[in-house]
Amino acid sequence: MHHMTLTELAKGLKAGDFSSRELTSSLLDRIERLDGDINSFISITRDRALSAADAADQARAKGESRPLAGLPLAIKDIFCTQGIRTSCGSKMLDNFQAPYNATVVEKLEAAGMISLGKTNMDEFAMGSSNENSFYGPVKNPWDRTAVPGGSSGGSAAAVAAGFAPAALGTDTGGSIRQPAAFCGITGLKPTYGRVSRYGMIAFASSLDQGGPMARSAEDCAHLLGAIAGHDLRDSTSVARVVPDYLAELDTPLAGLKIGLPKEYFGDGLDAEVESAIRDAIKVYESLGAKVCEVSLPHTHLAVPAYYVIAPAEASSNLSRYDGVRFGHRCENPVDLEDLYKRSRAEGFGDEVKRRILIGTHTLSEGFFDAYYRKAQQVRRLIRQDFMDAFEEVDVLMGPAAPTPAFDLGAKKDPVSMYLQDIYTIAINLAGIPGISVPAGFAGKRPIGLQILGKHFAESQLLNVAHQFQQATDWHRRHPSDQETT
Repeated sequence: MHHMTLTELAKGLKAGDFSSRELTSSLLDRIERLDGDINSFISITRDRALSAADAADQARAKGESRPLAGLPLAIKDIFCTQGIRTSCGSKMLDNFQAPYNATVVEKLEAAGMISLGKTNMDEFAMGSSNENSFYGPVKNPWDRTAVPGGSSGGSAAAVAAGFAPAALGTDTGGSIRQPAAFCGITGLKPTYGRVSRYGMIAFASSLDQGGPMARSAEDCAHLLGAIAGHDLRDSTSVARVVPDYLAELDTPLAGLKIGLPKEYFGDGLDAEVESAIRDAIKVYESLGAKVCEVSLPHTHLAVPAYYVIAPAEASSNLSRYDGVRFGHRCENPVDLEDLYKRSRAEGFGDEVKRRILIGTHTLSEGFFDAYYRKAQQVRRLIRQDFMDAFEEVDVLMGPAAPTPAFDLGAKKDPVSMYLQDIYTIAINLAGIPGISVPAGFAGKRPIGLQILGKHFAESQLLNVAHQFQQATDWHRRHPSDQETT
């Protein structure tokens, strides 16, 4: 059962091939047996999960079951979960139990889904490798010497290792799509505002977006349908009807216009990654799609613009962690200033401190116009690049990352780490949706194809991804238990 898709598991539950308790118990036992080395989970909620599974089985026996009821998943430890530790991968929140549920958690519980636990992540979602966690790095199930990507590396690794059929992640600059690519699963970053951010601990408020991670586009369609929608508690949530994301999955692709941004196929792109992406494009051509080259001329400015805007917003959001109201508090402070300084110095890791310092500097008097305002102007140009491209084509395609998963500890220089997000960051700046699907391997390390669409075009992206997965089997492959153990 542990390598079945969410869709297949739903059918199995409906047919009575197994119960929700049997499925949940099997996955919990697998996590307990194998996750010690992968380190994909921070917290396991066994008792709650089994109780929810029993409730789902009872409802099904009464004929009251819903489509996703009784299906397990994992939740990134950035989403507030009532009465359960919500740490954000940080010492700062190691002792924090959320007093309420995030909206997406509420919606998944209302759909009858079962949380197995909270997954590991880069501290406060700041990272591209999941090495910046207070709870230690996550290892890639395909190759334990490699990173799983970040910041949603724990969620991606949990799905790839067969610990959960699906997971929730968040994407601020590629943190769903890049780990999905590195771990050989499917990850969807929705349009900004499509999914409520209420109860999702903030990193960069104008960029953060929660989304589904699973084995297939069809699975992601099920999950997006459950979590999308307007939320009055989130002022950035968009009041727009949620379509049936399953309805268009089987639409033929004949006549689809695919744009290949020439900026995504230049210097810095690994040769094996490029070869796999171009082979994937050939599959689309065989399905009737038309391919042409397009340009996104301000792509080279995305990384510097992002690393002004995101740290600036982070420095503001993280100012609330002061050792007074909640979170880590230093011992025996001599005065209030000492309390602030030592609590923050002890509670935050190096990468978080680095971004707070950068953000505070760019927002300071004399530098705001030169850095932050200019970055926002560049952001507008980047968004316009995408709008212009979508006048010519239906979707854009390219690599999700410039290389396959790199070795643990390989990226010592922060700038080289930041450049790993070169193909994903612009999408967050523009607010458009993107999905990464498995498209090949470099050795035994997966490669992801990134597909981008217009604002609120998730149905089309899922359709395009699903048709590729009907024609290929990359998403069906998984690490052997020998690699996972």
